[in-house]
Amino acid sequence: MKNEVVSSGIRKIQNPTVADYQVLANALKCCASISDRVLGKALHSSVIKLGHHSCQFVIKTLLNMYAKCKDLDECQKLFSQIKYNDTVMWNIVLSGFAGSRFHETEMTRLFNSMQREHYIKPSSVTLAIVIPVLTRSGALGAGKSIHCYAVKHGLDCKTLVGNAFISILGGIDGYQLGREMHCYVWRRAELLSEVTVINALLSCYLRVGNFGAETLFWNMKSKDLVSWNSIIAGYAANGEWLKTLDFFREFVKEEMSGPDSVTLMSILPACPQLNNMLIGKQIHGYAIRHSFLHQDISVINTLISFYAKCGNIKEARHMFLLTSNKDLISWNTMLDALAENQLHEEFINLLKGMFREGMKADSITLLAVVRYFANISRMDKVKEAHGFSVRSGILLSYTEPTLANALLDAYAKCCDLNYANRIFESLSGSKNVITCNSMISGFVNYGLHEDAHGIFKRMTERDLTTWNLMVRAYAENDCPDRAMSLFTELQHHKMRPDAMTILSILPVCAQMALSDLLKQCHAYVIRAFLNDVYLIGALIDVYSKCATLGYAYKLFQSSSVKDLVMFTAMVGGYAMHGMGEEALGIFYYMLELEFKPDHVIITTVLSACSHAGLVDEGLKIFDSMEKMHQIKPRMEHYACVVDLLARGGRIKDAFSFVTQMPFQADADIWGTLLGACKIHQDVDMGRAAADCLFQVDGNDIGNYIIMSNLYAENAKWDGVLEIRRSMKMRDLKKPVGCSWIEVERKKSAFAAGDYSHPQRRIIYETLRILHEQIKELYEICFYLTPEHHSPSSSARGRRRFVCSSLSEEPLNIEANDLYTLPYKSIKPLVESGQIDLA
Repeated sequence: MKNEVVSSGIRKIQNPTVADYQVLANALKCCASISDRVLGKALHSSVIKLGHHSCQFVIKTLLNMYAKCKDLDECQKLFSQIKYNDTVMWNIVLSGFAGSRFHETEMTRLFNSMQREHYIKPSSVTLAIVIPVLTRSGALGAGKSIHCYAVKHGLDCKTLVGNAFISILGGIDGYQLGREMHCYVWRRAELLSEVTVINALLSCYLRVGNFGAETLFWNMKSKDLVSWNSIIAGYAANGEWLKTLDFFREFVKEEMSGPDSVTLMSILPACPQLNNMLIGKQIHGYAIRHSFLHQDISVINTLISFYAKCGNIKEARHMFLLTSNKDLISWNTMLDALAENQLHEEFINLLKGMFREGMKADSITLLAVVRYFANISRMDKVKEAHGFSVRSGILLSYTEPTLANALLDAYAKCCDLNYANRIFESLSGSKNVITCNSMISGFVNYGLHEDAHGIFKRMTERDLTTWNLMVRAYAENDCPDRAMSLFTELQHHKMRPDAMTILSILPVCAQMALSDLLKQCHAYVIRAFLNDVYLIGALIDVYSKCATLGYAYKLFQSSSVKDLVMFTAMVGGYAMHGMGEEALGIFYYMLELEFKPDHVIITTVLSACSHAGLVDEGLKIFDSMEKMHQIKPRMEHYACVVDLLARGGRIKDAFSFVTQMPFQADADIWGTLLGACKIHQDVDMGRAAADCLFQVDGNDIGNYIIMSNLYAENAKWDGVLEIRRSMKMRDLKKPVGCSWIEVERKKSAFAAGDYSHPQRRIIYETLRILHEQIKELYEICFYLTPEHHSPSSSARGRRRFVCSSLSEEPLNIEANDLYTLPYKSIKPLVESGQIDLA
């Protein structure tokens, strides 16, 4: 319709006899409404040609056109050429500059110039334009001066000005100043009875998250649609979704006029949050029955978003395709929906269709594109988006580096720290916390914790994400002491740890077996109400690793909401400690609750069966993977079955199983089989497994040592020499053994042949004393020879031996049998000559 008005206006302008100022003004208004600056400038030329540039009515529409089209240079230039101006013209120009966050300083200068004009006085409209800008820029002094000006000239009683002051209170001093203004309103009956003023005050309270606004709302003498919209939108903005829905239901009961577009746009986002698709569909039906709502593109866009967030992409796409007046928000909303659901082909096609339709991408479009392709690691597409953002001027057109941050993050995720670092350095003047966090995250993911710490030290402002990243960096790079130090420091900076903080420090608890710190973290989780299922799963896992299975199981039992991660952690804990029956019990309990297992928990439960010798149960679970759970076995599952069979002594079955696998076995599988051959002293199968293993991985010294020991234990000395020659040819050396212990939160490491510890004298003296004490209980091997089985000595030996043993049951001692008992138990028999030591 607007395009038709413009076209009609142009036809009349081309015929000077019928062109008048009214036609030009209407055409310029249409240009302003559709932000068509090019056509507006063409009409400006016509204004000059037709001699209407002295007409104030036309000049005002020209100023308004440039202001609405954001061509502020032309707007200011035109304004400076006007000899006689009035308050309306000033307001138009001020409004244009006020709408841009990058021209706040220029707007303030213009407002000051206006005040210096003796015959031009700011009106209530002027103040309503200027007040929010001054507040946004933090100019509190200037805001108070305007307040004084408004009181002095009687403008403070104007509803427009009162609303402006009240509605921006949340941006100045928050709740306290809001209360002061509330008191001011109560003292003025004319304001107290003004619904718009109370609505503004209501919005102020809700903006700062104070829900005492509910009392104010119910005490209102009269409520209009704006009142209901304010309270509904306020609770929605604060994430109080149930309250939002409750107020909407009350509104439907009480309000006769029915919801408008603002109401629908406030309530629809609550529906996916509450998993309430029914209400959303009812709202959709209401919009269809009221054409003015169904034709409102903002409502349509919100409905598209609602269906997408509810996972109903089919309905979201259907709505999108049926919408004839799509705007850029429609396209961006649909792109976001497809990206969120990883619908690659549909995403690409929609993006191409958007450009075919002549829609110009904005920063929101590019953000969606960059994040989507970063998530699927398509570096080529990220670079295309980067190039487009530079060519179109979008990347540098905003002072906030949101898009640049997204690109930086994308390059870091796509394994290109060089590009990420170049973007980081190019943002020297406009870096923010998010910029630095993205770069730190990139370095952390690559294990470059010192580079990450370099950025961390230079940051003048840090948020909790910054601290979490650095704690994680040191925790994951074998620097537990530094991780602990940062964890303590962040609390000294009055940062409250969140779930991610605890998740970052938990690996340190596991690595250093710090059960006390683990319990402290658990206590904090309870106090801070961090009911995150992933965090609970991690706590269960670390309790298991710290050998406190009792705590792990209590935590598992007490969790009202369980997920697959928690079940996996509990099964893994039992598996780690060889408690196969208990692990199976948890696994079957999970299946009873109709949780669908994934490949991780299947691997864990197979490992539990393997360590507990539950061969049949393990094979049964392996067979059920594809038949019952539709999970295709991976290499790790086959490795578990090989270990299961091999540990159970079924070496030939394990070897046969490996040869029949659908893919070639890796070093882990052959290594597992070789280890089992050593345990069961199967030299032939061990040699076969070793031959296959050395072909796959010939540089792991551990495998050579296992085979050498297997040969040695079976007196195959030629085999031992052969293995040693192979090790020498490959220049393989056994790594130095090392152990460590934590005493008073300090870690001490000990390596074979290392005498560098500062307290070595005390340590070795203590070890000597312990060694002497252990001698008395040292287990020793001995043979009972035939001559000790004479009727007298044999019976006598058995009697004394039984009394000295740990068992009260009679022992059946046979000649030439090998026994292992504490030396202290058999010492009297040895000294009396009744037993000869081998």
